[in-house]
Amino acid sequence: MDEGSDSRFINIIKKLFGSNGHDLEEHIMEAKAEGEIEPHEVSMLLNILDFDEKMVTEIMVPRTDMACAEESSTVQDIAQIIIEQGAHSRIPIYRETRDHILGVVHAKALLKPLLQGQDDMSIASLMRPAFFIAEETRLDDVLAAFKRERQHMAIVQDEYGGTSGMVTMEDVLEEIVGEIADEYDQERPEEIQTLPDGVYVVSGRVPLDEVCEKCAMNLESTDVDSIGGYLTAMAGRIPNKNEFFTFEGKRFTVLEADDRQVWTIRIEPLEGA
Repeated sequence: MDEGSDSRFINIIKKLFGSNGHDLEEHIMEAKAEGEIEPHEVSMLLNILDFDEKMVTEIMVPRTDMACAEESSTVQDIAQIIIEQGAHSRIPIYRETRDHILGVVHAKALLKPLLQGQDDMSIASLMRPAFFIAEETRLDDVLAAFKRERQHMAIVQDEYGGTSGMVTMEDVLEEIVGEIADEYDQERPEEIQTLPDGVYVVSGRVPLDEVCEKCAMNLESTDVDSIGGYLTAMAGRIPNKNEFFTFEGKRFTVLEADDRQVWTIRIEPLEGA
C-alpha cells in the first residue's frame, strides 16, 4: 500500500460501522462469540481500531531510560552498552546532554573495528544521522514515517526541540500484534505454577477460563481473554509491579509488568476466606 493508505483504511472501516468505532467493536466481539475469529485476531483488530488515536508518547522509551552514549565514546564503550544494558541495535549518540542527539551508531558498524582490534576507535566516523519525530505524532503517522524514510528508530522531540524519548519500529508494531519476543528475551512463564498453601504463580497471558478452573473462581469478561488483561481492565490501566487486587476471596499481586502488559501474577487465598 502507498503512504497513508494504512490510515485511510482504518478511517473507511470506521465510517462503515460507526464514526467512533464502537459499532465495529461490537461486530468483532459478536464474531468472536460465534467462533468466526480467533481470540488473538480479536486483540489485533481492536488494537488496529485504536492505532490512529494513540500518540507516540504513549509507547516511547522515556529519555531517562534511553541507552545512549556520549560522542567521546569508543567502539568498546558502545559494545558494552549493547551487551550489558540489553540495548537496541541502534545507540543514540549525544553531546553534553541527551537533548543534543548527534546521530546513531548501529551494532553492525562495530563489527569491523572489533575484528581488527580497534576497540578504542572513536565512534564519530561510525555515526549515521538520527531520525526525529515530534511527540504529538500519532502512531499511524509514525509507522508511515518509518516506511517512507526507511528507518527503524526515531528520537522523539518535545516542543522545544529537546529529547522526550525514543521509539522503534518494533515498539509500534507491538501495539498491533502484541509483544514480539526473540531468543534473547527473558523467558517468561507460560503455564500456571502451583505452590504450597493454595498459592499459584501464573503468566498474565494464561486464558481467564483456565485460571478460573485451576483456582476455583468465577471471573468473567466479554472484553478480555487473559488474566493479565482482566487485571488491566479492573485497574483501567497497566498495573504496576507489586500492585495487588482482591476479589473472589483471593489476592492477585502483580509480580512482573511493563508498560504494555502484565507478565506474572501471584494468586493466594486471603486469610479467613
